[in-house]
Amino acid sequence: MKVAMTGTSGNMGREVLKQVLELDEVELVKILLTNKRKNNRLSRRLKKQYGARIQILRGTVADKDVCRALVKDVEYVVHMAAVIPPASDASPEASRECNLLGAMAIVDAIKERKPQPKYIHISTMALYGNRSIARPFGRVGDPLTVSPFDYYAMHKLRGERYVLDAELDCFAVLRQTAMLHLNMMADNIKDGLMFHTTLNAPLEWVSSRDSGYLIKRILQRDGNGEVPQFWNNIYNIGAGKKGMDTGYDTFKDGFAIIGGSPEKFFKPHWFATRNFHGIWFADGGELEDMFAFQRDDVSEYWKEIGKMHKIYALGRLVPAKLMYLFLFRRLRFHRNSPDRWLRDGDIPRVTATFGSVEQANALPQKWSEVKLASKGDFGDYDQMRDVSRITKDDLFCHGYDEGKSILEWNMDDYRQAAAFRGGEVVSQAADSPYKKITWRCADGHEFEATPFAVLRGGHWCDKCCYPTPWSFDKISKTNPYVAQAWYDSHTKNEDIIYDLDSSGNSLMSKFTEE
Repeated sequence: MKVAMTGTSGNMGREVLKQVLELDEVELVKILLTNKRKNNRLSRRLKKQYGARIQILRGTVADKDVCRALVKDVEYVVHMAAVIPPASDASPEASRECNLLGAMAIVDAIKERKPQPKYIHISTMALYGNRSIARPFGRVGDPLTVSPFDYYAMHKLRGERYVLDAELDCFAVLRQTAMLHLNMMADNIKDGLMFHTTLNAPLEWVSSRDSGYLIKRILQRDGNGEVPQFWNNIYNIGAGKKGMDTGYDTFKDGFAIIGGSPEKFFKPHWFATRNFHGIWFADGGELEDMFAFQRDDVSEYWKEIGKMHKIYALGRLVPAKLMYLFLFRRLRFHRNSPDRWLRDGDIPRVTATFGSVEQANALPQKWSEVKLASKGDFGDYDQMRDVSRITKDDLFCHGYDEGKSILEWNMDDYRQAAAFRGGEVVSQAADSPYKKITWRCADGHEFEATPFAVLRGGHWCDKCCYPTPWSFDKISKTNPYVAQAWYDSHTKNEDIIYDLDSSGNSLMSKFTEE
């Protein structure tokens, strides 16, 4: 078995590479590393450790010639390369090059191969946008309402759409949830990103180790011909109940290893109240049933991080006020922090994050005044995370008969789904849900998409539903499918279009219904 991989210098990629090379049946892994100096040392270490079993190509994933060389003579391609927040916030162009153009280049290279290798595309739960604790569970097929000004989600959304419309012979899209890794603490105290987290955000954490084990199990079981039903579908990579947390819980567990807590270091009004991305998966068991990969518990994993980095224990000796002054104060006033946007008068970002300046200023400043899901303020927290208790009313409607398998769909299903999105089917359906047809949205835009991308993927019009601009307030007026997700954290009287100017500055304007 020969496998090609991108993103192996990242937290997930390192685990995938390590665990896949534990398989005796894997003869060769071809990896792509950028020409950054730090990758020179990694390259030497990998060649020393794995010898002829690893082949290293250098270049960028957006380079089509490099991608052609990478996918040549392999049976599987695993595309994990990504520029994630906060790097994507700081460099939108780097995000676009990797998260969008990289996905396009890989897919194009695969389509040129005869026969095509099997393709595993790592997408993200960020496509689902903001979810509240009122309706925390989601699943594949839900609306994709990416948060305004989230470059990472914006480019990953377009990259995934390109994959789904490419009509590949054999593919799987895996939407990765929030991922824990051993460098978690160090990687998230560099800028104001932590304050984007809403305190009651539903977050389902999976470890990089379990993510690596999942890919290993996919290759292992598919190589034995055991999971033919896996391919040509989309899945959420989750961790189950033992990985379900909230934003507050995440800070509580993380800062416990340095002897702290959210209450010691922060004020509650410094955190966003919406415009984040977090979700618990109602369908996370689909991959678990096939590959039995969910092993790590989120709370235990945080303890493991503390044991590995002994230096964090020194934080217990530092008074909380000093810790704030020398570390967290800088992050609070960082240009990527909501508190900084409020102080600088960045009204579009403040509005997206809090609803308005007035709502931001009215937030409680004492922890005793804040309602927290994990403390039982919204009901029994243990029962709240129990997937077996989910009812149809807890989930969003997808607008067609979901009791059918993908290959049982017909024109009636496509018409029903389109109508629920405020649109219609324009052309006669092809003989496969994986072949593109023409649709029309409520604004009259005609676009091509596979029925699979629309019904199973949750994608829709690429002319108005894909940022920029972010116009979900407007779309929700005529698209009940999108409205049910958007109104989870927005009100029906909001009428804002969010956008960016040519320099990347945030903009907002009101739309007028005709």
